[in-house]
Amino acid sequence: MNETVNLKTLMASDKPLTLAIMAMGGQGGGVLADWIVGLAEEQGWMAQSTSVPGVAQRTGATIYYIEMLPARDGVAPIFSLMPTPGDVDVVLAAELMEAGRSVLRGLVTPDRTTLIASTHRSFAVGEKEKPGDGIGDPTVVVGATDFAAKRTIAFDMDTLALKNGSVISSSMFGALAAADVLPFPKEAFEATIRGGGKGVEPSLKAFNAAYDRAKAKPREEIASSPPKRFDAMPETAGHPDLDRLVHRLRAEFPEVAWPLLFAGIKKLTDFQDPAYADEYLDRVGKLYALDRTNSGESHDYAFTVQSAKYVAVAMAYDDVIRVADLKTRGSRFNRVRNEVGVKQDQILYMTEYMHPRMEEVCGTLPKGLGLWIENSPKLFAWLDRRINKGRRVQTGTLFWFISLYIVAALRRTRRGTLRHLREAEHREAWLVSATSLLSRNYDLAVEVINNRRLVKGYSDTHARGLSKFDRVMSALSSLSGREDGAVWMKRLRQAALLDENGIALDGALKTVATL
Repeated sequence: MNETVNLKTLMASDKPLTLAIMAMGGQGGGVLADWIVGLAEEQGWMAQSTSVPGVAQRTGATIYYIEMLPARDGVAPIFSLMPTPGDVDVVLAAELMEAGRSVLRGLVTPDRTTLIASTHRSFAVGEKEKPGDGIGDPTVVVGATDFAAKRTIAFDMDTLALKNGSVISSSMFGALAAADVLPFPKEAFEATIRGGGKGVEPSLKAFNAAYDRAKAKPREEIASSPPKRFDAMPETAGHPDLDRLVHRLRAEFPEVAWPLLFAGIKKLTDFQDPAYADEYLDRVGKLYALDRTNSGESHDYAFTVQSAKYVAVAMAYDDVIRVADLKTRGSRFNRVRNEVGVKQDQILYMTEYMHPRMEEVCGTLPKGLGLWIENSPKLFAWLDRRINKGRRVQTGTLFWFISLYIVAALRRTRRGTLRHLREAEHREAWLVSATSLLSRNYDLAVEVINNRRLVKGYSDTHARGLSKFDRVMSALSSLSGREDGAVWMKRLRQAALLDENGIALDGALKTVATL
C-alpha cells in the first residue's frame, strides 16, 4: 500500500481510521490498544481509545475501540466512543471465535475491513459444559470471515508469541504492522514497543516473528478438528519396568493397536505405577485373544483397538486422589504462570472451587470403612452436612497445598479404596457385556466398548455420566439380535452426548423401543 497516497486520502476526507480489538482477560488487549494509540501520537496523529469490558473470562471479550486522524492545525477532532457496524477499518481478534463474533456484530464488512485474527482456540463456557464434543466448528468461522472481510490475516499468533516468550498482543502488533493498513513504517512500531520499557526483547521477538509470518504466509489452513497425534514408541524408556512394558506391547499385540496401547501405558503409569499399566496389558491381552478367535483380523482388530483406548480410560478414573495430584504438580503451576504471563518478581495464587460430597470421601476410604459409613444412614447424613459445601481453595498457600499433597499421596493405597472396588466391578461388567456379543454381533460389541466415553469426571459429573451409560446400555437386549444394532447403539450414545439433561436420549430410547 502506498503510504503517501493513503495519508493524503485520510487528510482530505477527515474520516478517522478506526480499529476494534477483541481480546479476553490476560491477552494484553489493553497493552495492544495503548501501543496503537502511542504509535499514532508519536507519528503526529491524534488518537482516542475506549473499551467495553466483557461479562467475564471467556463469556465475553473486551472490545477496545480506537479512532485516529492526522493532527490538523491544532484542532482536536471529535471521536466516537463505540465502533459502528460497517464503519471499522481494522478488526483484531485475539481468538478465532472472537473473529466470528465480530462478523456477527457487523464490525467486519467486505468493502472496508481488514481482519487480523489468531486461529488458536480458548474454549467458551458453552463449549466446555456440553457432555460431548461441544467445540464450535472453526471452518464455519473461516468461511464466514472469507465472505465478510475485505482481507484476512489469520494464523496461530498465540503459539508464536509463547515460543518467543511473550504474549499474543506482541504478535498481533506485528501482524498489524505487516498488514500495511496503518500509514506508519515498521520501525515506528518497534520504537513504540521499546518505549514501553517492560519485556521489550521478548515483545520485539514475537513482533518480528509475526511480521515475517504475516508477510510470508498470511493465512493458514484450518481443520474442523485437530489431527490426532501419537508419540512414537521408543526403543528404550530409560527404566527397566517401562522397557519391559514396551517390549511386551510389541511382542503380544498387533501393530494397529500399538499407538493406543502405548498411550494407555503412559497414562496408567502416570495415574498409578508401572504395575498398574501391566494389569492393563493383561486385561487388554485377554480381550485381544477373544478378538482373534472371533474374526478380529477381518475387522482389523477394531475391538482390540477400541478396548486399548477405553480400558485405559476406565482404569484411569477421576477420583479425589487424582484431582489433588494434578492440582499440586509443579508442571501445572509453571503452565499457569506462562499462560498469564507472571513475572519473576510476582507471586501467583490460584483459587480453585471445590465441592466435595460425602460420596467422594467414602470412596477415598478403605473399602470396608467406606461401606460401613455408607450403610449407616444417620452417620452418613451427619458427616455429609459438614462435608458437602462449596469451598474456594488457594492451592498456592501452605495449608491448602500440603492438604492436597497429602491427599495425592494416598495413591499408594488407591487399590484398597471403595472407589477402586466399584470402578473395577463396573469395568468388568461392561467388558463382559461387550465380549458376550463378539461371536454374534462384532460391530455392536465394538460400540459397547465405545460407550465408555459417556463415563467421565468425578462427583456430580461422574454420576450423570454413569446414569447415561446405564440408560444407553439398557437398550442392549433389544439391539443385540438386530443387524443394525451397532448403528442404533451409536445413535443412542450420540444422543446422550447432546445435552446434559438427557432430553435427546429420552427421545432416542423411545424410538428404539418401537423397533
